[in-house]
Amino acid sequence: MTSDSNNQIYIRRAGKILVPKGTGKGEITEQHIAALLKNIESLGYILSSKVIKRLEGYTLKEIDSFHNQLVKELRQLVGANVRYRPMYPNFPRQVMEASELELFINAHMHYLGDWVGARIMPKYRKKPRPKLADEIVLKVLDIGTDKEFNTILTNLLQAKVSYSLADKEDLLWFMKQPKINSANYLPDIIPSKENLAIASHYILTYTKLGPGAVAKYFKTATDVLRLAVAKSDGDVSLAEPTKFIAFKRSDRRFLLELLEQCDSLTEDMLRRPEAWKRLGERLHPFEYKNRYTKCADAFDTIRNDKPFTTFHSQVESFIKAKDMAEAVKLLSTRPGELARRLDHLLRLNQDPGVVLKAFDKVAGEVSSPVLLQLMTHFKHRNQQRDTRVFFPKGNVARAQAVENTLPDINDKACQAVVATCQRALIDKYKQLPSLGKVYIEPALKQYTVPMGLRSASRALKTLGRGSRLLLPEDNTIRFFIWWADGKDRTDLDLSALGLDSNSRFKMQIAYYNLRELGGYHSGDITSAPDGASEFIDLDREVMYKAGIRYIVMCVNSYTEQPFYELPECFAGFMVRQKPHSGEIYDPRTVENRIDLTSNTHICLPLIIDLKKNEVLWTDLGVTQHPSRNNNILNNMSSLTLMNIAMTSLVKPTLYDLFELHAKARGQLVAAAKPADTVFAVQEGITPYQTERIVGEFL
Repeated sequence: MTSDSNNQIYIRRAGKILVPKGTGKGEITEQHIAALLKNIESLGYILSSKVIKRLEGYTLKEIDSFHNQLVKELRQLVGANVRYRPMYPNFPRQVMEASELELFINAHMHYLGDWVGARIMPKYRKKPRPKLADEIVLKVLDIGTDKEFNTILTNLLQAKVSYSLADKEDLLWFMKQPKINSANYLPDIIPSKENLAIASHYILTYTKLGPGAVAKYFKTATDVLRLAVAKSDGDVSLAEPTKFIAFKRSDRRFLLELLEQCDSLTEDMLRRPEAWKRLGERLHPFEYKNRYTKCADAFDTIRNDKPFTTFHSQVESFIKAKDMAEAVKLLSTRPGELARRLDHLLRLNQDPGVVLKAFDKVAGEVSSPVLLQLMTHFKHRNQQRDTRVFFPKGNVARAQAVENTLPDINDKACQAVVATCQRALIDKYKQLPSLGKVYIEPALKQYTVPMGLRSASRALKTLGRGSRLLLPEDNTIRFFIWWADGKDRTDLDLSALGLDSNSRFKMQIAYYNLRELGGYHSGDITSAPDGASEFIDLDREVMYKAGIRYIVMCVNSYTEQPFYELPECFAGFMVRQKPHSGEIYDPRTVENRIDLTSNTHICLPLIIDLKKNEVLWTDLGVTQHPSRNNNILNNMSSLTLMNIAMTSLVKPTLYDLFELHAKARGQLVAAAKPADTVFAVQEGITPYQTERIVGEFL
C-alpha cells in the first residue's frame, strides 16, 4: 500500500493517485465501493472508472487500508481534518438577525476573557442545518503510475525557478525514500542556483550518494556559498545573513575543493565579502593553504581588504565615463548581466542600436525565464502605470510597490527586444521533442507563469501570483481561516476590505464591524488553544450594486506572532449558492486553501474582482509594521497600495509560454479533441502542475 505522503503529493500536483494491484479474489462488492465513494464524495472527490476497476481486485483488508489512507490525505488537503467552531454556530443567519446590542455584549465579554485568562464564548445551541443545496462538481481522481509519479522528482530537480516550501518538502520526501535511487533522476544540469544548494544538501544528507554526485554542478563561488547556507539551514537566496554551523572536517574539505575548481573565484567572493568572512571563520582555509592555493589567496584578499578590480566596477567606470560602447561590450561577455541591465542601458544610451545589436548576438545564452520576463516587460514597457511591483528575494511572501517614475523608451527599441526574446526562446524550444498538434485554451491568458514560487504558500491548487480564476456563477463568497495557538495566546483576524474601481475605500468587514453592505463576519475569536475559526460571507450582487469592485481578503496576526510560528494555520475561500444550507465549512465547496507559513504578520491571499467575476491570486505578505494595533483599519494605506499594484501587475502568461512551444515544436489546432498535446485549465497540462511547467516548459 501507499505511504501517508506520496498520494497526497500526487493528488496535489496532478490530481492522480497510486493504486497498487491487489491480491483479492472477488470479495469486494458494489457495496464496498459505494461506501468508499460516499466517504470521499463528502470531501469533494470521486474516483475514476480505472481506479474502481483496480480496487475490485483488493482484499477487504487492502481496501480498508486504502480507504483510511486516502480519506486521511484528502481531509488534510481540503482542511477537513480540524473542527470548525465559530463564535456564532448558526452563521450567517445568526449574525444577520442579531441586534447590535447582542453583538456588542458578546464581543465585550469575549475580550474580557483576555484579562481573566479564560476565553468567554457566548453559549448558543447549534440548530439543525438544511442539507447542502449547492450543485457540486466533484474532482475526479484518476489512476497514476510509479513512473509518472517519479517524474515529479525529475521536474523538481530541473526546475528553472526557486523552490517553494512545498517543493522543498516534497523533494525531501523523495530523497528519504530508500526504494528510489536518486542517481537515476539527476539531470545533466540543475538550472536554478538556489535549488542546486537545497537539492545537493538533501542528496548529501539523506541518500547514499557521495559528494561526487553533485560536485559537477558547482561552477561559481556563490554556488558554494549557497550550499554552505543550506547546510546551515539559512536563506539560500542570500537575502538574509546566515549563522553558519561548525562544519565537520570532511565538509570543510569538500567545500574548499568546490571553491578551488571555480573560475573568477576572488571576484565572485567580493560580491558578498561579509558572508565570506563569516564562512571563512568556519572553513579555516589557511589550514589548507598549500592544498587549496586559490582559496587561500581569495580569502586573504577578502579578509585584508586588498585591492581587486571586479567586473562590475569596470562596468560602472565605463558608465560613469559615458563610454556606453565599452560598457555594452564588457556586459556582452556575460549575457545574463546584459539582459538584466537592458532597460537601464536603453535609457542611458542615445543610440539604442548599439545595445540592441549586442543583445541580439548573445540572447541565445540568456536563460529562458529571464528571456520570458524581458519579453513581457518590454511588450508592456510604455504602458501608463502608477506603480511598479517588486518581489524581493528571501523566504517571505513580501511585495514592494513603488511609484512608477521610469521614462518611456523608444517603441521600436521595445519591439526589437520583444522580437529578439521570442526568436531566442523559439530556438531553445526547438531542441525539445515534438508536441505534435497542440491545443491551448484561451483561458490560460489569465494564468501567470509560476516564476515567483520561492515564497509561495502550500496550497490545494498552487498558482502563479497574479493569476485570475473565473468565479463560478454563485452569489456568495465565503472566506475562512483556521489556526491553533503557538507558544502563547494567538489572535488572528479575518477581514475583508471593499474598494471601488479606483481602489478607494468603501467598506470593511472585520472583528469591529461584523456586518455591512452584504458582508457578514462569524465573530472574533481571540485565542485558539484547541483551534479556532472565522468566516466572512460576501454577497456579490449587493456589494457590486453598492459601488464595490475589489474585495481584498486579509489575515492579520493581532498578537504579532509571525504565521510560521503557529503549529497549524490556513485560509481559503468557498463559493456558495445557498449559504444557509449545509455546514458552514463544507470541503466540497472549497475553491482553494493555503497554509499560512510566512515570516509576516499580515497575509493577503487573494483579491475578488466583482466587475470581472474573477479571483486574483496574490498570496502576499505586507511589509509594513504599523505602530498601532495590527488590524485591517491601521493597514489601510498598505492594503490599498497592494490592491493597485496587484490589479495592474503584468507578468508572462501560460498562454504566452505554451504558444512559443507550439510555434517551436508543434502545430496549433483550434480544438482539444484532435490535439496530441492539450494545455487547458481542467484537462491535459493544467496551470496547477507547477513543477511540470517549470521543469519541462520554462
